[in-house]
Amino acid sequence: MIKGLKLQWRKESNKVTSNNLPKENKMKVLKIATAGSVDDGKSTLIGRILYDTKSLTDDKLEAIEEKSRQRGFDYLDFSLATDGLVAEREQGITIDVAHIYFSTPSKSFIIADTPGHIEYTRNMVTGASTAQASIVLIDARNGVIEQTYRHFFINNLLRIKDVVIAVNKMDLVDFSEEKFNTIKGEIEYLASKSEYKGQNLTFIPMSALQGDNVVHKSENTPWYKGETLMHHLEKLDAEDINEISQTRFPVQTVIRPKTEEYHDFRGYAGKIYGGDFEVGDEVAVLPSLTKSKIKSINFFDKEYQKAKRGSSVTITLEDNVNVSRGDMLVKSNEEPTVAKQLEATICWMDKEPLLASQKYYIKHGVNDAQAKITQLSSIIKTDFSGKEENPSELVLNQIGEIQLKLSKPLAFDAYKNNKSNGSFILINPKTNNTVGVGFIK
Repeated sequence: MIKGLKLQWRKESNKVTSNNLPKENKMKVLKIATAGSVDDGKSTLIGRILYDTKSLTDDKLEAIEEKSRQRGFDYLDFSLATDGLVAEREQGITIDVAHIYFSTPSKSFIIADTPGHIEYTRNMVTGASTAQASIVLIDARNGVIEQTYRHFFINNLLRIKDVVIAVNKMDLVDFSEEKFNTIKGEIEYLASKSEYKGQNLTFIPMSALQGDNVVHKSENTPWYKGETLMHHLEKLDAEDINEISQTRFPVQTVIRPKTEEYHDFRGYAGKIYGGDFEVGDEVAVLPSLTKSKIKSINFFDKEYQKAKRGSSVTITLEDNVNVSRGDMLVKSNEEPTVAKQLEATICWMDKEPLLASQKYYIKHGVNDAQAKITQLSSIIKTDFSGKEENPSELVLNQIGEIQLKLSKPLAFDAYKNNKSNGSFILINPKTNNTVGVGFIK
């Protein structure tokens, strides 16, 4: 059985590879986060995708074949394609965030394989924070469980627009349409209670082990009229998924060559978020609110009339204004909030609990400041059942609402309006560890 699969893979291995991609498609990259409870089949699903898209190297395939044979399997154990740590193989859980890269003829993908165990919820937040789409796996036998609530809640918290609910192991419930519809109904009920109404949910019945509805359409689900997982992912436009918002340009460094050729050059280097900048745009410098206009947009030794969001460029201004690292350029009349206090939702990531009145460093983009927790308002229940008001502490992996007082003003947006400028991390000044990730209200 294993040998037959391997030979079939050899015959077709030249059909879908990253080397065959047209140049224009190599830049279309979609980042996907995966989530699911232990043994829901995340690693198997990713391995199946890599296998069916012919993205496994020969030595990797041979290693999977050998290991599967040693374990007495008459099939390929696709979970071995992603397990890179001895400890996680021995424990049967993934204990870190792994990034897997593969391509099809139409798109390139990065999959963030996040942990399934409840103790590693913080890793899921980390892995999904930059994702453009998400796959939440559910074991068809177990249905919606506590971890499913948590994973779905985090996808809502991070405002991930496109979420696939992959109802896996359908082969173990005889591809029951009734079972699939029950799970679908429960998730739709959770979605109705969410504050984020812009999320697109797609439900797919599958068997990652057998390959049903992963890359190829399954004959075992004639009642399912939707797309396969890969067909759906290939249709998603990474440009459209990224939320477009007001333009933000945090200044990372000030460039002053002070050479004879560029004696008077003063440029501000950074990355554009949210929107676009064009020569002639009137801008405000924050926090000073000084006004000027964009004189030039430079990338290495070339000048451009316009730069799109996501571009790392150097900008010069018509006026000789005072701009330093940590300042922000924004379009006039599109200013964010500039304040020394803020409210936020936070996922706690430290073994030591968060307590009111504690002091931390806040890292917000390229800026930082001292921060004091003035109030721990509530703990948010991830099953959408409400909040625990005025708790005494926030422990590892819990999500709560806090108020912060800062040592200096920061220019920020609400996370729902601008992801790049609405998030931050908290750092313990004693240990220098990241203890929490926050989303500004």
